[in-house]
Amino acid sequence: MNINTDTIVSMTEANQNFSKVARLVDEKGMAVIMKNNAPRYLVMEFKQLKEQQLASDEDALTLSKRFIDSNRKAYTELAK
Repeated sequence: MNINTDTIVSMTEANQNFSKVARLVDEKGMAVIMKNNAPRYLVMEFKQLKEQQLASDEDALTLSKRFIDSNRKAYTELAK
């Protein structure tokens, strides 16, 4: 996942000014809260969660299809 540096907020700043985090999410689509100089939390709109889950499911289906296609002979033998 690529993180836009404009969406990074420190834990201290998020704690003291959560409305800033909410504004970032409204403007940029997400905010990344850093803790101990590492990305720790991702804040995004709730409706984006469903979109992200659909994308993950599609990626898993694509990967599964490719794996089955490349190993079809082995699956055919196992099915006997």
